[in-house]
Amino acid sequence: MAFAGDGEDAGDPVVLEITDTSSAAASGAPSLPCPAPVCVSYLARFDPLPSPTVAVRADRHRLIESSSYFRALLGGSFRAYVQVGCNLEAAVQVLRYLFEPSESFTITPDNFLPLLEGALFLAVEGLLVECERWFRTMCSQTSATIVPLDFIIEVWYFAQEHGVTFVQDICPEYLAQNLAHVISRRSFNKIPYGLLCSTIECPHLTVDSEKQLCEAILYWVSENTKPCERPNPNSVDDHLFLLSKVKICLLPLEFATGTKRHWFDFGSNTVCTILNLLKDSLKTLMDAIADGNMEGYCIRITEYSKNIVLSGCPQITTAFLYISVLPTYLDVSFKRRIVSSYTQVDHQSLILYDELEKSAKTLLFRNVHMVDLSKCPNVHFGAAIDWLKLAFPELRILKALYCLSFQFDDLLYLLLRCPWIDEIDMAIDKSTITPRQSVVSSSSEVLGKLKRNSRKYYISCPSYDRQPNLVFLNISRLTLEGRDDIDDVDLLKISVLKNSLCYINIRNCTLLTDDGISNFLLKCTKIHSMIVSYTSFGNRSIQTLHDMTFNIQELHLGGCKGIDAAAMSQLMGMINNTTFLCLRETSLTDDALCKFFGSSLEYLDVSETVVSMSSLAPVIRRNCNLNCLKTAGCRSLLFERDKVEHISGNKYGDFLQEIGSTCLEDVEMGWGFCPIQIEDLIPSFSKVRNMAVGLGTTLAENVLHSLPVICPFLESLTLRFQVISDRVVRNLLESSVNLQVLCLHYCLGSLTSFIFQAKAPALRILCLQWVTPWITNDDLTILTKNCNLVELSLSGCKLLDSSCQEIIASGWPNLVLLHLEDCGQVTLGGVSSILNCKALEDVLLRHTGRGIRRSIVDDAIRELPLLRKLALDLCDACEEGYDSPSNAEGKMMRSLRMSRCKTLRGSCLELPSEGSSKPVHKDTVVLEWSSTRMTTTIVKERV
Repeated sequence: MAFAGDGEDAGDPVVLEITDTSSAAASGAPSLPCPAPVCVSYLARFDPLPSPTVAVRADRHRLIESSSYFRALLGGSFRAYVQVGCNLEAAVQVLRYLFEPSESFTITPDNFLPLLEGALFLAVEGLLVECERWFRTMCSQTSATIVPLDFIIEVWYFAQEHGVTFVQDICPEYLAQNLAHVISRRSFNKIPYGLLCSTIECPHLTVDSEKQLCEAILYWVSENTKPCERPNPNSVDDHLFLLSKVKICLLPLEFATGTKRHWFDFGSNTVCTILNLLKDSLKTLMDAIADGNMEGYCIRITEYSKNIVLSGCPQITTAFLYISVLPTYLDVSFKRRIVSSYTQVDHQSLILYDELEKSAKTLLFRNVHMVDLSKCPNVHFGAAIDWLKLAFPELRILKALYCLSFQFDDLLYLLLRCPWIDEIDMAIDKSTITPRQSVVSSSSEVLGKLKRNSRKYYISCPSYDRQPNLVFLNISRLTLEGRDDIDDVDLLKISVLKNSLCYINIRNCTLLTDDGISNFLLKCTKIHSMIVSYTSFGNRSIQTLHDMTFNIQELHLGGCKGIDAAAMSQLMGMINNTTFLCLRETSLTDDALCKFFGSSLEYLDVSETVVSMSSLAPVIRRNCNLNCLKTAGCRSLLFERDKVEHISGNKYGDFLQEIGSTCLEDVEMGWGFCPIQIEDLIPSFSKVRNMAVGLGTTLAENVLHSLPVICPFLESLTLRFQVISDRVVRNLLESSVNLQVLCLHYCLGSLTSFIFQAKAPALRILCLQWVTPWITNDDLTILTKNCNLVELSLSGCKLLDSSCQEIIASGWPNLVLLHLEDCGQVTLGGVSSILNCKALEDVLLRHTGRGIRRSIVDDAIRELPLLRKLALDLCDACEEGYDSPSNAEGKMMRSLRMSRCKTLRGSCLELPSEGSSKPVHKDTVVLEWSSTRMTTTIVKERV
């Protein structure tokens, strides 16, 4: 009987008896009668395939024509029945490919390997070509999610066993191009060593940063090293070979110091390399050019790169940026000119730039959409902007956070040179001085060594009112947070973005006035998201919003004291489409909140206001998508108000009842929140990731102990004025597997060192303020073994001595924040070990022992390249005060605070005389740096 489509009636049929040689049953089972032959089209119905033998009727000529195997077996022979022993599934897939219509049979990841194995065994040349074409096409897709990593690994092993060369070429290329995505896959640690080596050595290796590559290698090595076994010398060499491929000079300093914790030799070598570059990068790069070894200093940028992340690399200069986009064929002398000129940007840089631009001597990377130069103090941003224009014509996002050297003139230059950019973030730390503080005196001076733009970089800003301004149609998001050197005139210049700007963040831009913000809003009418917290945003700006009928989606007004009750009520009635709303520390009242009828809120912060549950509960009820609710410091939540509609029922119960219909992820609570039973919290708190509980609420011990069950995804927990115990804290550390932040402030209870014996591998930030006075050096040693911190804050730990510095520095070498207050005699012998934590960005030392030398400020700025904030106390000085910084310009320094225990005549940095009474802080000397000036302020309190 013939079947249409099989070619049996048109040709010469032959029956193939295929026995599965890969099956254990085939060798052990007794011989069975031969099954009745079936046509090829019937094979698709088998699921699973019968084992161990299948008989298939197929066209002899088609087999001979397509397969060298069958050509040798059937050519010149007229046998009607032949036996074949091979992988049954592979043979069946090949027969289906040969005889089924092409439109009904496709190659997929599920049948690729059987097809490939069958094509190799049966020598089906056409199918081998088709398999290669399919695999190349699959691995050339732009999305890494198309090809599963497990599939790539399985194919690689098969190719190694069977010598399939095209797979051995394609797999490393695919992984190299998509490594940034592949790293996050669960099976990354299962990649074979040979495949990983080939991937890393591929010239198209694409990662967002050198850190990403190093992290991946260290993870792979740790997962493939068995700690219980004696390491094989060959495997050690293999691991060292992988790490040798990392360009350690491009690693972020914080990451490099962190590797010392588990990879001490590698980490120490990396940190030394980075610090040496900081001392003299020019000589290092010149020597590399002479040796023909520039590759180790070039940022990895390929045609597939989408992101370039250099954040946290103080060793990076503008020269590193330029040499990374130069073609390899340029002569040595030209490379020397580039390095020499762009290490210290001068007028020669302008000549070089013209030459680069006119002669097209830089490579173009059109896929790069984001560049992050945050915490790179040695980059000259005027020259860096030219680099962006030359190399990245499709750039959309530029991040330059905590870069004081990125001046406002640089921003204007960027807007003109790279108008295609969509998002710019140049935020810095907020000012230490707040309007609520009593300022005794203040003076400022213009910085003398500013890295200003040369004449080349200055371009007059176009008229703000020019219509239409087609140059600025792309920039939609601008973040200027903390830029207290930007004034109303500067803000008006930014209004040139009026055709595109949708998001503006001017939080803590303290020089801006209400009039200035209002004038800006009058011009930029497309803005729908405003972060204006802690500015002079006030009544006039609100009136502008009302007149212009802005469609506000996100509004942050925290700390804006210039809004009166009437203006606040007016505002609440016109922002009903808002999804993110922050009104903390404002004049918000029940009357105003009752005028808000929006139902789209996802984020609501009314902390430190006088609202009550009478107005808050209806808002919560209407906004079922609310996932963030912050009500800390709202004392009136305990009371009902007469002027608004009364809500029946228990006032505490109403709160829990209303939030019970939401699914919160972020919550801050204080007054008015008193759960009676654990069950009250479970429905609405089951997805909470961040929780802060403060004054006005006392959570029972059984509730605190059950938090890991109530909030299984908890990542951050802050407790203030709560009653805690060993049982509670130990359970949090052991059971909250995602907990990264734990802050305990002024909590009561009987804690002991028992809590530090719990392992908390996810914990990164620990703050213990006046809760653990019994902590000793031994307790800290235990803590270093059980968690890997990047921020540590301790207050009131009076048993600590100077030896704890070494414990902290060696146990957590990658600390970025260290706050020690009233901690015994930690600094009695100086601060040398603290200065060994090279990644520190924020240091506070107060009442920690009189042993800090006069030169501490200059020493800290020199030894800690990323230091932005330093707070000291004159009580700890051993040489009658501290010297003012001599060379902080061009560094990362944002603020220096020096508290004094009594007002003295003469120098503001001198120490109280011996024999003075118990220290009582009277004032603080604050030095703050912006991009243009240094301000010295004396505040009549401790800051």
